[in-house]
Amino acid sequence: MKKRELKRIFAKFLVVGASATLLTACNSGGDTKEPTETTEETAATEEAADDAEKEEVNYAQVFEEAKTELDKAKEGKEVDFDKVTDLYTNNLQSLVQERDAELESKHDEQITAALQAGKDGSMDKVVVKQIFDKLMQKVFYTTMKQEFKEVEENWKDKEAVKAEVEEAKEFYAILKSTVEKRDAANGTTMVDVIAGGFDEIDKAVEADDLLAFQLGKQVVDKTFMKTFYLATGAIPNGYATKVAEEAKKDEQLAKVEQAEGWAFYQSLSKYLTNHAPEDAAFIEKQFDLQTDVKTLDAAQVNKAFVRGFAQTAIDEYTESLELWGEDKSVITALEGALFIDVIGQDIKTSLGEEAYTKLTEKAQQYLEAAKAKDKAAGEPILKEMEATLQTVIEKAK
Repeated sequence: MKKRELKRIFAKFLVVGASATLLTACNSGGDTKEPTETTEETAATEEAADDAEKEEVNYAQVFEEAKTELDKAKEGKEVDFDKVTDLYTNNLQSLVQERDAELESKHDEQITAALQAGKDGSMDKVVVKQIFDKLMQKVFYTTMKQEFKEVEENWKDKEAVKAEVEEAKEFYAILKSTVEKRDAANGTTMVDVIAGGFDEIDKAVEADDLLAFQLGKQVVDKTFMKTFYLATGAIPNGYATKVAEEAKKDEQLAKVEQAEGWAFYQSLSKYLTNHAPEDAAFIEKQFDLQTDVKTLDAAQVNKAFVRGFAQTAIDEYTESLELWGEDKSVITALEGALFIDVIGQDIKTSLGEEAYTKLTEKAQQYLEAAKAKDKAAGEPILKEMEATLQTVIEKAK
């Protein structure tokens, strides 16, 4: 595994309780360091040990046990933070550290600091629970994505591929209740969409069709991104709206919801930063626990998300055209369509049902043109879609 040279950028969590204090945790950024030299035998031994450790840990069981203990805070009961910390350090920490190293995040430090702050009383215990819960969900989500990456790397080894897909499904099982909750709140059918994505993945493995696998993977991944968006910035059921409304009545509860929004947003922040850095930074600041909950503007958070995802769709389509004729062109064409779906309800509200339907039809036509490598058909469709998405961005300013 590559070791990374990490620069530290300090971000503070504002704590609401009997006495407000600051918990400092680290984010990271930096350059990748070259792998340290090791023998093949040592590397193989380490990899085998890592795999054995993964197999021994029942992540779902440990996660639920830790959450059950932390949930006592909601009932005003004492939380055994030593127990939660032991569960974390003995079973979950190494997984979090793996994702931190790959993604240049600092969730291990954030979770560890939050648990310590809950124990010493410097952070609201319910806030601690939300930080632990939602950051671990991000870790499980990104681990599922890592399993998909390993499927592609080991594509020629069918048994290894099947094992990796099953592991991805196991991590999804931990997260499924979050998807179900957003479906119930928003009238969406994301659980069915993800199930369909996994079905396509299974068929692709059996048919030895790598492109079909990559398309199925995108359906699963981007539907998760839609889940996290609906949980954070969508109107009326995202945490931005909840925080703004609750801040008028109970600032402490609003702070808990702000923490939930911040932690859920971490699953989206890096992606949005790559495509719409200003919008991503605005959303991050609004959910930052240093920000006064009374100043959080849910409408502006929503607009920043809409602009960010619309720009992301445009960027995916631009890449698709640049890579025309390659498999990646088809994949990015599908990604563009999926990002349109992420903000589908917002586009309907902005442009109307008819315009949204037309946009999705054009997205399907462009995807078919990319599959057929018919550039003459694809280019005019793309220009029309990009113009519509630019209108979406302008209307969200």
